[in-house]
Amino acid sequence: MSVLSVLVPGARTLVQDLGFCGGRDRGVPRSGVLDRDGLMLLNGLLDNPADTAALEVAITSPRLKVEEGAVRIACGSGLSGYVVRAGQKNLLREWTAVTLAPGDELWLDPPARGGTALLGIQGGLDVPRLFGSQSTLVASSIGGLEGRNLRAGDRLQVAQAPDPSAPTLRLSVDLGPPDHIRVVPGPQAEWFTAAAFNAFFAAPWQVTTALDRMGMRLSGPVLEHDPQRGADIVSDGVVPGAIQVPAEGQPIVLLADAQTTGGYPKIATIISADLSRVARSVPGETLRFKTVTVAKAEAAARDHACMLRRICRAAEVVSASPTEALYNCNLISGSVDARHPDHFPGNLSSSKRGDSQ
Repeated sequence: MSVLSVLVPGARTLVQDLGFCGGRDRGVPRSGVLDRDGLMLLNGLLDNPADTAALEVAITSPRLKVEEGAVRIACGSGLSGYVVRAGQKNLLREWTAVTLAPGDELWLDPPARGGTALLGIQGGLDVPRLFGSQSTLVASSIGGLEGRNLRAGDRLQVAQAPDPSAPTLRLSVDLGPPDHIRVVPGPQAEWFTAAAFNAFFAAPWQVTTALDRMGMRLSGPVLEHDPQRGADIVSDGVVPGAIQVPAEGQPIVLLADAQTTGGYPKIATIISADLSRVARSVPGETLRFKTVTVAKAEAAARDHACMLRRICRAAEVVSASPTEALYNCNLISGSVDARHPDHFPGNLSSSKRGDSQ
């Protein structure tokens, strides 16, 4: 079995997969990765089952070393760095899968824009399962690696040794922001005045620094509650993507570690196809919302899943060396014979063209 040792843990590095199943009736949230799209793509690139756990890093990244065996890894969106082998640093780009040899060190740069990113591992990690998941819920100290962030000195056992002949692979991925984030109104849309409901869809909303794995607060116009109903409801179920609006009138988008019930009215719920995009947002970015029906949300989920599968199927082999890469490129679009009159009409005399020879 291969082993990765943690030299530097990073600010918040957690074992996460698609989340816990069957625990909500006991107050266990879904948890799991913030960027579900990113995990699906990484696992496709690494030929893993879709729910294989990865390392989710935030703000600063870990530094890892292969202690035993070989390990195949891939960096997700916004994550890059170097593989250090025998003192030589080799660049590692996002959406690229490579195989690390014993003794290699993986030096990862901080995630782009100071956000979160994923490091995929072929075969996943050998950690216990809880509610069918290897995810980490730090607030309850459960799951993952002892329910906590990685620490220096941790040894991560990799569940599967890679194929040593596997080539370096790369995905071409564009996860840029859509013009608007699609939401289904409600389930408590009637708790808001008509002006507030219209303002929610008309205004730009800025992501604030009040952001963690439980949720993100947005800043924009104050959304007024219907004075006949007030700003509270009898607590009911909430899911990641629900947008609560407490008494102060500023929305809160619930994310992976959000509680299972809540007592604030929910003006709308982000559709699953767009939730990963929102979860990748960082403070200062702007979000806009538009309404869709449940039927359109379901169709978008199916189309989105098909798109992710198409991206994974299009993985390309990266050339083993710069020389090989040059051989595979068409670097010459044509050629010119300076002695031929058609190439330089009127510029060459017959003697210069060699006609006398």
